[in-house]
Amino acid sequence: MAQFSYTAEKTDGEQYQGVAQAADRFELYQIVRREGGHIVSVHEEGGHGWLDINALNARFSTVKEYDKVLFARNLGAMLSAGLSLARALAVLERQTTSVRLKAVVAEISNDVRKGETLHEGLAKYPNVFSNLMASMVKAGEEGGDLPQSLQLVADQMERMYNLKKKVKGALMYPSIILIAIVGIGVIMMVQVVPTLAQTFKEMGAQLPAMTRGIIAVSDFLIQHAISSVAIVASVITTFVVAGRTPQGSRAIEWVLLHLPVIGTLVKETNSARTARTLSSLLTSGVDVLTALDITGEVVQNSFFRDVIKDAKTQVQNGKPLSLAFENRVDLYPPFVSQMMAVGEETGATNDMLKRLAIYYEEEVDRSTKDLSTIIEPFLMLFIGGGVGFFAMAMISPIYQLSQNI
Repeated sequence: MAQFSYTAEKTDGEQYQGVAQAADRFELYQIVRREGGHIVSVHEEGGHGWLDINALNARFSTVKEYDKVLFARNLGAMLSAGLSLARALAVLERQTTSVRLKAVVAEISNDVRKGETLHEGLAKYPNVFSNLMASMVKAGEEGGDLPQSLQLVADQMERMYNLKKKVKGALMYPSIILIAIVGIGVIMMVQVVPTLAQTFKEMGAQLPAMTRGIIAVSDFLIQHAISSVAIVASVITTFVVAGRTPQGSRAIEWVLLHLPVIGTLVKETNSARTARTLSSLLTSGVDVLTALDITGEVVQNSFFRDVIKDAKTQVQNGKPLSLAFENRVDLYPPFVSQMMAVGEETGATNDMLKRLAIYYEEEVDRSTKDLSTIIEPFLMLFIGGGVGFFAMAMISPIYQLSQNI
């Protein structure tokens, strides 16, 4: 397949530019003719030698979450303005700055020109576009309201992106403090402790156990620097690899759920994500069972995913959706099942789910703002305890020596 950039003219005389992939110019002319235009000028884009850096970037680079949000929102806006799907995709291809997304949009645009639907094109790239987006687009195409579905999925993706960003931002402050503490501790062990240890040795001081322990750690770090780095790297690698296994991931999720402050944040985040995803899918016209399948993929915590799988089974057996959530108040707060039950009784499930999503998104926003304030006293106690222990371990021998002089 070759890539062509071309200028075409519509029947009303309006000219536009586009990029398409085709086996040859004859196929390109057929593609443009199906769009309702005819070629004015065409240029076949050449290769880049044996090493095509752009092709490598397009293949191995990733697409940022917000680029996907902009893609969905802008595509919906252009379709609402009356542009054809192929024309809108061509415009987005030229506008996007992401190399990977540009290549994917070019492929989808080419498929659409050949008669495929948009959701079929999106489904070919699961690593770029989620099943959530493909399903909502499919529902919009089948229901004849694709622009509205794209706006809904853009709102959904943007809220999920903002939610994730807030949680990461709240955890960044304590993470930086802990990294700084570890760094300062290593510097003290390598630079300060050896000097004091030499002084104690020359003066023949009797050292308490905690002082001897600190000096032993300092000696090990200095004499076995490479081994120390290797041990730390091995421990980190072990945790990372174990965390990617189903058992390790579930263990980490269990720990997070049972931490005093983090556990509440995890429950609120997953409640917001569940409600928002279900609301968006059901509003777009996706059936309940498919919506639950997709929501299970969106919810990353396996404990919450189990609840959604159970909800699907109960719905298949004719039971209300709220029942599965009502039986797991240890994960989903009681307010979730109560609002779902009200929605089922009044026939306004979509609206209730949307209100649930807004409520818990606001709760997460408030919790993340308060998180730094809550964690700060514990960090201060931890830092104070570490400094106090180090001070007592290194100063008490000096005090004893001064008493003996």
